[in-house]
Amino acid sequence: MNGSLAANEALLSALAQGLSSGASAEVAVCVPAPFLAQVQALKALLPGLDRLHLGAQDVSSQAAGAYTGEVSAAMLQDFGCRFAIVGHSERRQYHGESDALVAGKAKQALAHGITPIVCVGESLAEREAGYTVEVVKRQLAAVIHTNGHCISEIVLAYEPVWAIGTGKTASTQEAQAVHAVLRAQLQAACAQAGRVKILYGGSMNAGNAQALLAQPDIDGGLIGGAALKAPDFLSIVAAAA
Repeated sequence: MNGSLAANEALLSALAQGLSSGASAEVAVCVPAPFLAQVQALKALLPGLDRLHLGAQDVSSQAAGAYTGEVSAAMLQDFGCRFAIVGHSERRQYHGESDALVAGKAKQALAHGITPIVCVGESLAEREAGYTVEVVKRQLAAVIHTNGHCISEIVLAYEPVWAIGTGKTASTQEAQAVHAVLRAQLQAACAQAGRVKILYGGSMNAGNAQALLAQPDIDGGLIGGAALKAPDFLSIVAAAA
């Protein structure tokens, strides 16, 4: 929950300059719903942002109707959203979102041509109790069960909850180990699972991005605070590229 009209324009202007020069990875910004129209317009105005995808930070599990305050996948589609984050740890923790609800959100996104970025991850207590693999596999299994063969159309993000906004990060070996587990689970569920990109979302920053992205099963990053600083975000993009 960051941003303002002025701050968004400044950030995107800086990103436009950086993305217009040199090779780039696939890049998206997932913005709060009130700013979707602004960012959609800036994408059309600023040279260099033509390769920048637009995404949302959440989407409703319902198609339409009496769900005041919710934002449907069809609405996001109207704004040209390519991605929508579902199941972020903060949504699970602060809004009580269940595995089944997250799976339903992913289904709505897929039905409207939007790629859900499905987040999975364990808390510090779960990690210390040795439940990391059990937790992330359970969370992913719910999405697989609800979406079937469409699972090959998602993006998956592993975000250890204890490393979100804390400055802590899993070691490259710890992150790679969980990514490998998730990769195997996807491959067991779908023949086309090789298409799924798995992102690391545990405080990836300009300092650790290169080492994390060098791991065989880490395909990219789901960036939090570092994405609010254009030089840091562009440094991560360069590492991914």
